Amino acid sequence: MKKPAADRILMFLKMRGEATSLLIAKELSITKEGARKHLLNLAEAGLIEPTMKSEGVGRPSTYYILTDKGLAQFPDTHAEVTVQLLKSVKNILGENALDLLISDREKNTYERYEKELSTTKTLEQKLEALAEARSKEGYMAEWKKEGKEYFLIENHCPICAAATECQGFCRAELSNFQSLIGKEYHVERVDHIISGGQRCVYKISQ
Repeated sequence: MKKPAADRILMFLKMRGEATSLLIAKELSITKEGARKHLLNLAEAGLIEPTMKSEGVGRPSTYYILTDKGLAQFPDTHAEVTVQLLKSVKNILGENALDLLISDREKNTYERYEKELSTTKTLEQKLEALAEARSKEGYMAEWKKEGKEYFLIENHCPICAAATECQGFCRAELSNFQSLIGKEYHVERVDHIISGGQRCVYKISQ
């Protein structure tokens, strides 16, 4: 069943970060005027907001981005309970116990992804398998190539509250990606949701 246009626009903005009414019209296969009406309704609901962006000569272009209310349409998985549990582990058992918990999760995650990537040979195959595995877990992941560099993009973080409470989760994920992709490549996080970014982006280069 096809999702309503408003839901598809929110999803598109979540994946893209920002988009003009023309880009949205093309994505939804509707007229530009039709896209504007949907955008106006979403803006009135407080889910999106316009932002002006200069693109060289001429008038600035209007782009639309998700507001905090719009981002909340893509919820953090069991956020409150997770944060409470992390605080309890830290308070009762100490920082070392929390580090052990994260290390165990990192090990289990690595082993699971290693199986997913076991038949891959090229970097692009690895990124495709990794993006698919992460998307199944709610990260809305994708990858792209720009010049000689590759980017693994996670448009959502289903454990954002936990990662904000304890950034060891983020360090563990970066470590896993580096190990899975291989020592011949350098993996660097260049955008970070919990640092205010729209998404988490990992740059892969040689």
